[in-house]
Order: sequence, then C-alpha cells, then structure tokens
Amino acid sequence: MHGRPRKASKPEDEAASTTKAQKLRALQTQFFSFHHSKIYTKEAVELSAKLLEINPESYTAWNYRKLAVEHYLSQPDCNPETVKSVLDDELRVVESALRQNFKSYGAWHHRKWVLSKGHSSVDLELRLLDKFQKADSRNFHAWNYRRFVAELMNRSEKDELKYTEDMIYTNFSNYSAWHNRSVLLSSLLEKKAEGFLSKENLLPEEYEFIHQAIFTDPDDQSGWFYHLWLLDQTVTTDHPLLVSTWPAHGSDVFLVGDRCQNGSFSPFTTVLSDSGSFPIVLYFNQPVKGVSSSTVIIECGFNKNEELLWEPLSVSNSQTAQVWVAHLKCPTSELDSSVEISVGYSKEIVSPRGSQYSHPSTFSFKVHVQPVERDSSRVSVAENILWREENFKVYRAQSEESIPIPSFDQLCIKNGHESTASNWRTEALAKEVECFRELLSLMDCKIGKLTLARLLMAYDVMSFPFANKLVHSEEVLELYNDLMKLDPTHHRYYKDEHSLVLLRKMTSSEESLLQHCFQYKDSVSSAIGNPICLRLNNLSLSRIRAFERLLWVQMLDLSHNELESIEGLEAMQLLYGLSLGNNKLRSLTALEPLRKLKSLRVLDISYNRIGDHSIDTTRYLCSSPLSHSVGSELNDVALINYWEAFYMFKDLNLNQLDIVGNTIADEKFKSVLVKIMPLLKRLDGELLD
Repeated sequence: MHGRPRKASKPEDEAASTTKAQKLRALQTQFFSFHHSKIYTKEAVELSAKLLEINPESYTAWNYRKLAVEHYLSQPDCNPETVKSVLDDELRVVESALRQNFKSYGAWHHRKWVLSKGHSSVDLELRLLDKFQKADSRNFHAWNYRRFVAELMNRSEKDELKYTEDMIYTNFSNYSAWHNRSVLLSSLLEKKAEGFLSKENLLPEEYEFIHQAIFTDPDDQSGWFYHLWLLDQTVTTDHPLLVSTWPAHGSDVFLVGDRCQNGSFSPFTTVLSDSGSFPIVLYFNQPVKGVSSSTVIIECGFNKNEELLWEPLSVSNSQTAQVWVAHLKCPTSELDSSVEISVGYSKEIVSPRGSQYSHPSTFSFKVHVQPVERDSSRVSVAENILWREENFKVYRAQSEESIPIPSFDQLCIKNGHESTASNWRTEALAKEVECFRELLSLMDCKIGKLTLARLLMAYDVMSFPFANKLVHSEEVLELYNDLMKLDPTHHRYYKDEHSLVLLRKMTSSEESLLQHCFQYKDSVSSAIGNPICLRLNNLSLSRIRAFERLLWVQMLDLSHNELESIEGLEAMQLLYGLSLGNNKLRSLTALEPLRKLKSLRVLDISYNRIGDHSIDTTRYLCSSPLSHSVGSELNDVALINYWEAFYMFKDLNLNQLDIVGNTIADEKFKSVLVKIMPLLKRLDGELLD
C-alpha cells in the first residue's frame, strides 16, 4: 500500500497469525451470543473490549458497546459519577483500539459519539491527537477528528490555521495539512472574518506560500493539489452568473412549420416547430435553483396570461441545474412581436451553497411567426437523412446577412456590471504562468505542464470573458499532446482535456465556427427545412463541452469521434438532427441526455459499442433514475427485457433512427424499438410500414 513492497511472511509469523485467528473466532462466537441475547453484563462488555483490541474494525462490536452504554445510562440508579465512569471506560477502549490501528474508522467514530454525549472533558483530546499525528502526521482520520474537537472547544479557526501552517513547515508533503488549510480558509472567507474579507488579499499570499513547497520538491503531489484548489478559488466567481441564452439578446427568431417550402429565411434564425412554441434557454456558469415565473419575468405582446413552467435540464432529475428551459407558445397566425426577459430581480435564484444570483439581467429579441403552406404530397413520406460527406456543402453567408449567426458578444450576458475577471485575478494568473514557465525551463515536470495548461486556459477566460479569445490555445493543445506521450497511464484524462480545449477553440469566434458550418444538400426541399449543420466530426473528440456557445444549433454531426459520454448535450434544445455514429458509446444509459431534447427527430447512433457488455455498469457507477421510473408502464411482456430502451426512447418523437453496427441491434431489438416509438418512419435507412 502507498508504494511499500509486500514482504513474504516468515513461518513464525504465519503460526502467530493462525493462533490469533483461532482466538478471534472463539471471542466472536461468545460475543455474538451475548449480542443476540442483549446481555450487557460487565463480563459481556469486557469481552467486546478484548475483541476490539484484536480487531478494531469490528463495527458490530462498536455498535454493541453503544447499546450497552445506553442501557447503563437508562438505569434508575444512574448518577453523574456513573455516567462519567461509563463514558471514560469507552474513551479508554477507543484509545487502546487506536494504538492497534490508528486508522480505524469505527474507533474514531465511536470516540466522536462518546464526546457528543457532552459528559466528557475535551481538554485532553488535542494532546492525544498530537501523539497520533506524531506517529503519522498525514492521518486524515486524526485531522478530521481534530476539526470535530476544535469545534467542540470553540477553538479559533485562526489558531487552527497557525497549527496547520506549523505542520506544513515540518513536512511539505503533509497532504492532510494542506487539505485542512483549504477547509479553514474556505470557512474564514465565507464568514468574512477579520483579515479574510476577500480573496483579493489572501490568495496572492497563498500562492507565494505554496511555491515554497512546489519548488522544494516538484515531485511531491501534496502541494500541487493545494495549488489546484487555489486556482479554482481564483477563477470561480462567488455568485452565479447568466452567461448565455437562447434566443440571444438582440436576435430575430423566425418560427415556421416542420416543412418549410420557402428558402428566404435565414438558416441560423429559423426555428422548426410543429407545436406552435419555442424554447427559452437560460445557461448559468454554475448550477442554480429557484428559476421560476416569479424570478424570470417575460413581457411580450402575446401569451400575456400564461405563466411559463421552467424545467431544470438535469439528467438526475434534480431541482438544481446549470441550464433551465421554458417553452413559450406563439399564435399560429402571422406575428411580429418583441419579447423582453428579466432574470434575477428577486433574490430566489441561488447556488447549492446558498450564493444568490446578484447580477440582474435583461435581454430581448424579436419573434416572427411565418405561416407556411405544406405540400401534402410530400408529408406522407419521410426523407432519409444521410450523414455522408457528399450530402454536405460548406455554408457561404449571403451578402444580405450582416450577422450570419448570433454574435458571441450577445451570447454572454453583460448585466451592466464590470467583468467578473477583476484585475487581481488576471494579475495573479499572469504571475503564476510566469512562475511555472520558469519551473519548466529548469526541469521536465509532468504535473508542472498540466498546471501550466490549466493556468493558460484560466488566464484566457479571465482576460477575455466576453471576447471569447483563446490566445494560448495552441500552446495548451501542445502541452496536452506532450503529456499524453510522457504519461500514458493518464492518457484518457489528457485526451479529454485536449478535446475540451480544441472544442472551445473552434467555437470561440464566428470565423472559426463558420469553418464547420455546412448545408445539407438541397436543404430548401429537405424535410428538415434549411438549418445549418454544425459538423464536428472526425476530430478525435473524447469529451464535449462549450454548449453555451452552441444553443442555436439545430443539426449537429459528432460522428467518427471517441465519445463515451454526451453529458451536457441536453442544453441544445433546438436539436432536430444529431449524428453520434462511429463513437464509443457503451450503453443505452449513456444516451440519457437525449431524453431532454423534445425537438429531436433524426438520430444516428450507429456503429457504437452499445450491447458489447451484457451488464450496463453505468447504472451502478452513476446516479440514475432508471430503476425507479419504469415499472408499471411496462405492460407489454416483450418489452420487459428491454426496459432500458423503453425508458430511453419512449418520450422521444423520432422520425428516423440509425442503430446498425451495435451489438444490441438484432431484429428482436429493432421490433421492440418500433413498438416503443410509434412515430418512427425510418429505421436503419429502411422505410417502415
């Protein structure tokens, strides 16, 4: 454990271990007899102490002693001296157990339980902790217990901070001390204690402090973890902010039917809708709760009396989400109207930590409803959308289009306040960049390169929050390329970070984004109308983000990448067509974000790895509502074996689905899909009856 080689046991050690095991079994047999019979005599309690001295990890024995304590304290003749005697005995048993194993969860928990009774003195606890922390200064159990004792003693957090600093100077490699320092500083900043009123004065000093540890021993990870915490404190705003919306501020939205016969509408601002409504999307910089009709006020010339229902776009069904959506209904007749939306003028929008949305924002746009005649001779036949190269042509903006896509300075809500990237943040980051460039000039350090990559990206975001400039993107991409070669063990992590930087670079400006905008063949006559397809295919992306820049996209090609997850895609509420073909999606549960896309009609998930594993491990590794949400809805016996598919596809209104090339896609599964989705017209390119 922790890099220590395991030594072969000697014959005498094996004999001692056998004797200990026999003694332990005998004790356990007798102990369980007492426990099951609820016997709390002196003999029985002493037996549990002997058992814990041999095996401090016996949770049942600790719980038995709790029951015994409650039994003694509930006796009619119990007096304060008896209480003190009983609890002091417990503290002695715990101390004896900790001498055997000072990392015993059960022992530390039991000691907390005894002190929480309020009848024991805590004066000796810090001295006891000093003994254990001298034996192992990084023992996180002892540090956790120290925080508990300090709170009981009302000990000053500043005094604890000084103790932590002394422990760090004793050993820079004390990760637990660094962690305790971050906990204390977070608390002091939150309370705005004297000398800790703002990060502006505190964090630059902390950066200087951590440099001593990092430059003393760059190969030790403890200081690097604390530096990462400092970086997070530097770039994270204290309060939630609205960073993007759809529709964008100042934009014009054209609402047309699901088959447009008129090619005069802009492909960037035309929204296909067969429901007479369109989504309004609010994208925050962190998860929030409290978005409702009382915190988001909408003023328009139509739909005056109906309150909007705001829904959090969270696959975990939480009422806290980074993205919220509501659907605004429009009349079916011709309409030209302005809409103004005000966000956060009441104080009910808050982060999970309780920070209020403190920058009220207003954005406006115009809505144009265009009645469109439909060609009934073509409605009955579903056109097959083929995601082939020959079916796409590079989009060339028309001369009359002054702004072909919603400008990115509109996507970021400017609130009328100064940028959150205050001077001290950018100055601190600039100093850190210079510092780590110097370190890397002296030595080839993997974690130094990783830190520099993080710093450069943070600096760009802080320096150009509304210009979306990525001055250092090429350097950051090269750093991650180097790390993938230097540290193949963590190749996947570096690959994910490389993908996120590449995607942010491609979406950082209109010029770079237009290079990936294509039209689908003769789109004027197409069943999908004439939206632009954003093609991010063949880029080796293993992870995707930057959705706040892509809220306008209706057709997206992510095929031929290396995606195992599409988390966050639920923010793209306008998506009509989506290609995820030739990726590495392993399960149906990986598709769960798609359940939030009510406009999705065309989906390609062909040639993935769905069904390669008979057991969908996603269900057990991630919090999922799957096992709680189906049940009574499965009336068809044929669907019971495919309940995940039923749950995933039952609320989608797909017209076309491609699933060929997945292990799960046999004929039986396809027949189940047809039952689940009655509106499906094409499956793997074949027209259904």
